[in-house]
Amino acid sequence: MAQIAIMGYGTVGAGVFKTLAMNSEAIARRVGEEICVKSVLDLREFPGDPAESVLTHDFQDILTDPEISVVVETMGGLKPSYSFTKQLLMAGKSVCTSNKELVAEHGVELRQIARDNSVNYLFEASCGGGIPIIRVLNNSLTAEEIEEVTGILNGTTNYILTSMADEGKDFAVALKEAQEKGYAELHPEADVEGWDACRKIAILSSLAYGRHIGWQSVPTEGITGVDKADIAYAKAMNCRIKLLATSRREKEGTWILVAPMMIGRENPLTAVDGVMNAVMVKGNAVGTTMYYGSGAGSLPTASAVCGDVIDCVKHRGITIRTEYSTETMQLLPVDEVSRPFFVRMRGDEQAARAAFGSISHVTRLEGYGDELGFLTDTMSEKTFKELLSKAEGVISWYRRGKKEEEEA
Repeated sequence: MAQIAIMGYGTVGAGVFKTLAMNSEAIARRVGEEICVKSVLDLREFPGDPAESVLTHDFQDILTDPEISVVVETMGGLKPSYSFTKQLLMAGKSVCTSNKELVAEHGVELRQIARDNSVNYLFEASCGGGIPIIRVLNNSLTAEEIEEVTGILNGTTNYILTSMADEGKDFAVALKEAQEKGYAELHPEADVEGWDACRKIAILSSLAYGRHIGWQSVPTEGITGVDKADIAYAKAMNCRIKLLATSRREKEGTWILVAPMMIGRENPLTAVDGVMNAVMVKGNAVGTTMYYGSGAGSLPTASAVCGDVIDCVKHRGITIRTEYSTETMQLLPVDEVSRPFFVRMRGDEQAARAAFGSISHVTRLEGYGDELGFLTDTMSEKTFKELLSKAEGVISWYRRGKKEEEEA
């Protein structure tokens, strides 16, 4: 029998406890032994809960217990998660986590400590909730040279943008509704400003390209500036605005970006709505593959954590080999990346051409006065921003996916 512990009995931690109990027979059959939760660490009490009989308030109970070989960390944040995780790994216990903040900030160090102690630090649930995207990168696509990773990695922002597009709601109204339904936190900055997606794409890109990418180096924009008119123009042009997290290898280097983008209906990500997440991975041999599912929630995220627990139990005393170098990747500045841009501005087509050169897909919407929307030709971001700085009457702008990307 494998004995494990859970640190943090919140939404995900309780989901892990429930999943291991609910599927205990199937898990034992597949693993070859039963997996039992011996301890649950939390500062709170849970009278009447199934975990009450194994509840502890003392971290030392888990750290010093020789029977506990795997620990689930679902506390979130950096303190005390970082200190606890480090101590557990050094004590020869594997750790499985859903804590994207900790993985993004200290993942390289913690993985090295795990290797030094012949244990594992696994974090499938930190990116995409229940979507098994990290296993895909570490196992299924190991024969590939990964060329691109792009996806919708935050359910809160995707719900808000979907609500704005399908129901015509303002950002503030859609955000409030998301909070009322439990899809957004009371303080939603990490989601709506793009930081959550930023950490996730940094983790996924580090795994995909084999070198560390610090989340602080990722250019990141949120969705707080998106309004109903922007959504309406996108719809009129047969597009959707989605918060995309993207990294791509170009001849000149690898770039990474989190930002709201206007993508065409040819792009499968336009159909990913509500709180769902999806990740597209392009390899040089297989081409483009896509992984879709629930990006959050108790049981979907717990399922990913439990998969890691099972891997750790199967590999006692063995560190699972993955490509995750401590070497930092130098990123290509986004200013050097070329693409078309959507621009919404006041004035006529003549003024638009005078400001941005050749334009296409010129669109005017009833009820929006003398403004128009259009697409520029493909140009570097640096060139576009230089033109933008001299243009008058610009209301908003978005990056537009290139045709070859849409049809990938």
